[in-house]
Amino acid sequence: ALAPNLVQTLENNPAFIHGGPFANIAHGCNSVIATKTALKLADYVVTEAGFGADLGAEKFFDIKCRKAGLSPSAAVIVATVRALKMHGGVGKDALNEENVDAVKLGCANLARHIENVKSFGVPVVVAINQFVNDTHAELDAVRTTADGFGAKAIIAHHWADGSEGTEELAKHVVNLVDSDAAEFKCLYPDEMPLIEKIETIATNIYRASSVSADASIRKQIDDLQVDFGHLPICVAKTQYSFSTNPDLKGAPSNHELAIREVRLSAGAGFIVVVTGAIMTMPGLPRVPAANSILLNKAGEIEGLF
Repeated sequence: ALAPNLVQTLENNPAFIHGGPFANIAHGCNSVIATKTALKLADYVVTEAGFGADLGAEKFFDIKCRKAGLSPSAAVIVATVRALKMHGGVGKDALNEENVDAVKLGCANLARHIENVKSFGVPVVVAINQFVNDTHAELDAVRTTADGFGAKAIIAHHWADGSEGTEELAKHVVNLVDSDAAEFKCLYPDEMPLIEKIETIATNIYRASSVSADASIRKQIDDLQVDFGHLPICVAKTQYSFSTNPDLKGAPSNHELAIREVRLSAGAGFIVVVTGAIMTMPGLPRVPAANSILLNKAGEIEGLF
Protein backbone atom coordinates (compact mmCIF):
# COMPACT_ATOMS: atom_id res chain seq x y z
CA ALA A 1 0.00 0.00 0.00
CA LEU A 2 2.95 2.31 0.51
CA ALA A 3 4.04 1.98 -3.12
CA PRO A 4 2.26 4.16 -5.74
CA ASN A 5 0.30 2.48 -8.52
CA LEU A 6 1.71 3.09 -12.00
CA VAL A 7 -1.23 3.45 -14.39
CA GLN A 8 -1.30 3.98 -18.14
CA THR A 9 -3.57 6.71 -19.50
CA LEU A 10 -5.66 6.34 -22.66
CA GLU A 11 -2.85 7.98 -24.65
CA ASN A 12 -0.11 5.85 -23.12
CA ASN A 13 1.25 8.30 -20.58
CA PRO A 14 2.29 7.25 -17.07
CA ALA A 15 0.24 8.33 -14.06
CA PHE A 16 0.84 7.57 -10.40
CA ILE A 17 -2.34 6.80 -8.49
CA HIS A 18 -1.70 6.84 -4.76
CA GLY A 19 -4.19 8.19 -2.28
CA GLY A 20 -7.35 10.12 -3.05
CA PRO A 21 -8.77 11.77 0.06
CA PHE A 22 -11.64 14.19 -0.45
CA ALA A 23 -10.71 17.85 0.00
CA ASN A 24 -13.95 18.76 1.75
CA ILE A 25 -13.35 16.38 4.66
CA ALA A 26 -9.60 15.72 4.40
CA HIS A 27 -6.53 17.22 2.72
CA GLY A 28 -7.56 16.39 -0.86
CA CYS A 29 -4.12 15.52 -2.26
CA ASN A 30 -2.35 12.40 -3.44
CA SER A 31 0.67 11.08 -1.55
CA VAL A 32 3.97 12.91 -1.20
CA ILE A 33 5.65 9.67 -2.32
CA ALA A 34 3.80 9.69 -5.64
CA THR A 35 4.50 13.37 -6.31
CA LYS A 36 8.20 13.16 -5.46
CA THR A 37 8.56 9.98 -7.53
CA ALA A 38 6.98 11.73 -10.50
CA LEU A 39 9.29 14.73 -10.08
CA LYS A 40 12.29 12.40 -10.39
CA LEU A 41 11.00 10.94 -13.65
CA ALA A 42 9.39 13.82 -15.56
CA ASP A 43 10.15 17.40 -16.53
CA TYR A 44 6.62 18.53 -15.69
CA VAL A 45 4.33 16.98 -13.09
CA VAL A 46 0.59 17.68 -12.86
CA THR A 47 -1.22 16.82 -9.64
CA GLU A 48 -4.80 17.46 -8.59
CA ALA A 49 -6.13 19.04 -5.42
CA GLY A 50 -9.81 18.24 -5.05
CA PHE A 51 -12.94 20.40 -5.13
CA GLY A 52 -12.68 24.21 -5.19
CA ALA A 53 -9.46 26.12 -4.62
CA ASP A 54 -10.75 27.19 -1.19
CA LEU A 55 -10.42 23.54 -0.12
CA GLY A 56 -8.04 21.49 -2.28
CA ALA A 57 -5.63 24.24 -3.29
CA GLU A 58 -5.37 25.80 0.17
CA LYS A 59 -4.66 22.40 1.72
CA PHE A 60 -2.24 21.46 -1.06
CA PHE A 61 -0.29 24.64 -0.41
CA ASP A 62 -0.55 24.88 3.37
CA ILE A 63 -0.33 21.18 4.26
CA LYS A 64 1.28 19.11 1.50
CA CYS A 65 3.72 21.65 0.08
CA ARG A 66 4.65 22.87 3.55
CA LYS A 67 5.31 19.35 4.86
CA ALA A 68 7.02 18.02 1.73
CA GLY A 69 9.05 21.10 0.87
CA LEU A 70 7.37 21.43 -2.52
CA SER A 71 7.17 24.69 -4.42
CA PRO A 72 4.55 24.69 -7.22
CA SER A 73 5.37 26.61 -10.37
CA ALA A 74 1.82 27.17 -11.67
CA ALA A 75 -1.82 26.42 -10.87
CA VAL A 76 -4.72 25.52 -13.15
CA ILE A 77 -8.21 26.39 -11.95
CA VAL A 78 -10.83 24.28 -13.74
CA ALA A 79 -14.14 26.05 -14.36
CA THR A 80 -17.30 25.24 -16.26
CA VAL A 81 -19.94 27.56 -17.64
CA ARG A 82 -22.57 25.33 -16.03
CA ALA A 83 -21.10 25.71 -12.55
CA LEU A 84 -20.78 29.47 -12.93
CA LYS A 85 -24.40 29.68 -14.07
CA MET A 86 -25.43 27.82 -10.93
CA HIS A 87 -23.43 30.26 -8.83
CA GLY A 88 -25.30 32.96 -10.72
CA GLY A 89 -28.64 31.61 -9.54
CA VAL A 90 -29.67 29.26 -12.36
CA GLY A 91 -31.35 25.97 -11.40
CA LYS A 92 -30.14 22.58 -12.67
CA ASP A 93 -33.05 22.24 -15.10
CA ALA A 94 -32.06 25.44 -16.92
CA LEU A 95 -28.29 25.01 -17.14
CA ASN A 96 -28.39 24.08 -20.82
CA GLU A 97 -30.03 27.39 -21.76
CA GLU A 98 -27.89 30.41 -22.62
CA ASN A 99 -27.78 32.91 -19.76
CA VAL A 100 -24.84 35.29 -20.10
CA ASP A 101 -25.99 37.49 -17.23
CA ALA A 102 -26.02 34.52 -14.85
CA VAL A 103 -22.54 33.52 -16.01
CA LYS A 104 -21.26 37.03 -15.35
CA LEU A 105 -22.85 37.01 -11.90
CA GLY A 106 -21.46 33.56 -11.11
CA CYS A 107 -17.99 34.59 -12.25
CA ALA A 108 -17.61 36.30 -8.87
CA ASN A 109 -16.94 32.79 -7.60
CA LEU A 110 -14.21 32.21 -10.19
CA ALA A 111 -12.67 35.60 -9.47
CA ARG A 112 -12.47 34.74 -5.77
CA HIS A 113 -10.67 31.49 -6.53
CA ILE A 114 -8.19 33.29 -8.79
CA GLU A 115 -7.48 35.86 -6.09
CA ASN A 116 -7.01 33.15 -3.48
CA VAL A 117 -4.57 31.07 -5.51
CA LYS A 118 -2.56 34.12 -6.57
CA SER A 119 -2.24 35.12 -2.91
CA PHE A 120 0.07 32.10 -2.52
CA GLY A 121 2.43 33.59 -5.09
CA VAL A 122 1.58 31.05 -7.79
CA PRO A 123 0.68 32.13 -11.36
CA VAL A 124 -2.78 30.99 -12.48
CA VAL A 125 -4.43 29.85 -15.69
CA VAL A 126 -8.13 29.00 -15.97
CA ALA A 127 -9.14 25.87 -17.89
CA ILE A 128 -12.71 26.13 -19.14
CA ASN A 129 -13.97 22.55 -19.29
CA GLN A 130 -16.29 23.04 -22.25
CA PHE A 131 -19.74 21.48 -22.57
CA VAL A 132 -21.61 21.18 -25.86
CA ASN A 133 -24.28 23.67 -24.77
CA ASP A 134 -21.81 26.43 -23.88
CA THR A 135 -22.28 29.45 -26.14
CA HIS A 136 -19.62 31.83 -27.46
CA ALA A 137 -21.08 34.68 -25.43
CA GLU A 138 -20.94 32.66 -22.21
CA LEU A 139 -17.37 31.54 -22.85
CA ASP A 140 -16.37 35.13 -23.62
CA ALA A 141 -17.84 36.23 -20.28
CA VAL A 142 -15.61 33.74 -18.46
CA ARG A 143 -12.55 34.81 -20.45
CA THR A 144 -13.22 38.47 -19.69
CA THR A 145 -13.54 37.85 -15.95
CA ALA A 146 -10.39 35.75 -15.79
CA ASP A 147 -8.44 38.33 -17.79
CA GLY A 148 -9.64 41.08 -15.45
CA PHE A 149 -8.13 39.19 -12.52
CA GLY A 150 -4.82 38.49 -14.23
CA ALA A 151 -5.39 34.95 -15.47
CA LYS A 152 -5.78 33.71 -19.01
CA ALA A 153 -8.80 31.44 -19.60
CA ILE A 154 -8.34 28.69 -22.17
CA ILE A 155 -11.05 26.37 -23.49
CA ALA A 156 -10.30 22.68 -22.97
CA HIS A 157 -12.21 20.01 -24.88
CA HIS A 158 -10.09 16.97 -24.10
CA TRP A 159 -13.27 15.05 -23.30
CA ALA A 160 -13.91 14.99 -27.06
CA ASP A 161 -10.46 15.30 -28.65
CA GLY A 162 -8.07 13.83 -26.12
CA SER A 163 -4.71 15.53 -25.78
CA GLU A 164 -5.33 17.67 -28.86
CA GLY A 165 -8.22 19.28 -27.02
CA THR A 166 -5.95 20.55 -24.27
CA GLU A 167 -2.77 21.31 -26.21
CA GLU A 168 -3.19 25.09 -25.97
CA LEU A 169 -3.71 24.84 -22.22
CA ALA A 170 -0.69 22.56 -21.77
CA LYS A 171 1.57 24.89 -23.74
CA HIS A 172 0.45 27.88 -21.67
CA VAL A 173 1.09 25.99 -18.44
CA VAL A 174 4.58 25.05 -19.64
CA ASN A 175 5.26 28.69 -20.48
CA LEU A 176 4.13 29.75 -16.99
CA VAL A 177 6.35 27.14 -15.39
CA ASP A 178 9.38 28.03 -17.52
CA SER A 179 8.93 31.73 -16.80
CA ASP A 180 9.95 31.15 -13.15
CA ALA A 181 7.28 33.66 -12.14
CA ALA A 182 6.20 31.73 -9.05
CA GLU A 183 7.11 33.09 -5.64
CA PHE A 184 5.35 30.49 -3.55
CA LYS A 185 4.53 31.16 0.06
CA CYS A 186 2.21 29.53 2.57
CA LEU A 187 -0.74 31.42 4.03
CA TYR A 188 0.54 31.33 7.60
CA PRO A 189 3.78 30.43 9.44
CA ASP A 190 4.20 27.29 11.56
CA GLU A 191 4.61 29.32 14.72
CA MET A 192 1.28 31.12 14.42
CA PRO A 193 -1.12 30.01 17.20
CA LEU A 194 -3.72 27.45 16.11
CA ILE A 195 -6.73 29.70 16.63
CA GLU A 196 -5.05 32.40 14.55
CA LYS A 197 -4.33 29.90 11.77
CA ILE A 198 -8.02 29.01 11.68
CA GLU A 199 -8.99 32.69 11.64
CA THR A 200 -6.46 33.40 8.87
CA ILE A 201 -7.93 30.71 6.61
CA ALA A 202 -11.48 31.81 7.43
CA THR A 203 -10.93 35.51 6.74
CA ASN A 204 -8.45 35.35 3.86
CA ILE A 205 -9.71 32.34 1.89
CA TYR A 206 -13.39 31.98 2.85
CA ARG A 207 -13.79 35.75 3.46
CA ALA A 208 -15.61 35.12 6.74
CA SER A 209 -15.87 38.00 9.17
CA SER A 210 -15.48 35.84 12.27
CA VAL A 211 -14.89 32.37 13.69
CA SER A 212 -17.18 30.99 16.40
CA ALA A 213 -16.59 28.09 18.79
CA ASP A 214 -17.99 27.23 22.18
CA ALA A 215 -15.88 27.27 25.33
CA SER A 216 -15.13 23.52 25.29
CA ILE A 217 -13.80 23.66 21.74
CA ARG A 218 -11.68 26.73 22.46
CA LYS A 219 -10.21 24.91 25.48
CA GLN A 220 -9.45 21.92 23.25
CA ILE A 221 -7.64 24.22 20.81
CA ASP A 222 -5.69 25.78 23.69
CA ASP A 223 -4.73 22.31 24.95
CA LEU A 224 -3.58 21.22 21.47
CA GLN A 225 -1.52 24.39 21.20
CA VAL A 226 0.88 23.14 23.90
CA ASP A 227 2.31 20.16 21.98
CA PHE A 228 0.84 20.50 18.50
CA GLY A 229 0.67 24.23 17.89
CA HIS A 230 3.14 23.95 15.02
CA LEU A 231 0.82 21.77 12.92
CA PRO A 232 -1.17 23.10 9.93
CA ILE A 233 -4.96 23.27 9.85
CA CYS A 234 -7.23 21.04 7.74
CA VAL A 235 -10.74 22.50 7.62
CA ALA A 236 -13.65 20.14 6.95
CA LYS A 237 -16.23 22.28 5.16
CA THR A 238 -18.92 22.02 2.51
CA GLN A 239 -17.58 22.10 -1.04
CA TYR A 240 -20.62 23.95 -2.35
CA SER A 241 -19.86 27.37 -0.90
CA PHE A 242 -17.08 29.55 0.47
CA SER A 243 -19.20 29.59 3.63
CA THR A 244 -20.44 26.68 5.75
CA ASN A 245 -23.90 27.08 4.18
CA PRO A 246 -24.05 24.98 0.98
CA ASP A 247 -26.90 27.13 -0.36
CA LEU A 248 -24.88 30.36 -0.22
CA LYS A 249 -23.55 30.55 -3.78
CA GLY A 250 -21.29 32.98 -5.60
CA ALA A 251 -18.67 34.75 -3.50
CA PRO A 252 -20.23 35.38 -0.08
CA SER A 253 -18.41 37.55 2.45
CA ASN A 254 -18.86 38.54 6.09
CA HIS A 255 -20.29 35.19 7.12
CA GLU A 256 -19.39 33.24 10.25
CA LEU A 257 -17.25 30.11 10.31
CA ALA A 258 -18.75 27.96 13.06
CA ILE A 259 -16.43 25.30 14.47
CA ARG A 260 -18.31 22.16 15.51
CA GLU A 261 -15.41 19.90 16.40
CA VAL A 262 -11.59 19.75 16.48
CA ARG A 263 -9.63 16.54 15.90
CA LEU A 264 -5.91 15.83 16.12
CA SER A 265 -4.47 13.77 13.26
CA ALA A 266 -1.03 13.41 14.79
CA GLY A 267 0.20 10.74 12.38
CA ALA A 268 -0.84 12.69 9.31
CA GLY A 269 0.55 15.85 10.85
CA PHE A 270 -2.39 18.25 10.89
CA ILE A 271 -5.37 19.31 12.97
CA VAL A 272 -8.86 18.83 11.53
CA VAL A 273 -11.38 21.60 12.18
CA VAL A 274 -14.92 20.40 11.48
CA THR A 275 -17.34 23.18 10.52
CA GLY A 276 -21.05 23.55 9.80
CA ALA A 277 -23.04 20.39 9.11
CA ILE A 278 -20.34 18.59 7.09
CA MET A 279 -20.10 14.81 7.59
CA THR A 280 -16.59 13.38 7.53
CA MET A 281 -17.60 9.86 6.48
CA PRO A 282 -17.55 9.80 2.65
CA GLY A 283 -20.31 8.11 0.70
CA LEU A 284 -18.97 5.47 -1.70
CA PRO A 285 -20.74 2.96 -3.96
CA ARG A 286 -21.44 -0.52 -2.55
CA VAL A 287 -19.74 -2.05 -5.60
CA PRO A 288 -16.58 -0.17 -6.67
CA ALA A 289 -16.15 0.50 -10.40
CA ALA A 290 -12.78 -1.27 -10.19
CA ASN A 291 -14.65 -4.57 -9.81
CA SER A 292 -15.80 -4.27 -13.43
CA ILE A 293 -12.39 -3.48 -14.92
CA LEU A 294 -10.28 -6.38 -16.18
CA LEU A 295 -7.55 -7.37 -18.59
CA ASN A 296 -8.78 -9.88 -21.19
CA LYS A 297 -6.77 -12.64 -22.87
CA ALA A 298 -5.84 -10.32 -25.73
CA GLY A 299 -4.18 -7.93 -23.31
CA GLU A 300 -6.95 -5.34 -23.69
CA ILE A 301 -8.55 -3.46 -20.81
CA GLU A 302 -12.31 -3.93 -20.49
CA GLY A 303 -14.86 -2.15 -18.33
CA LEU A 304 -13.47 1.39 -18.40
CA PHE A 305 -16.59 2.83 -20.03
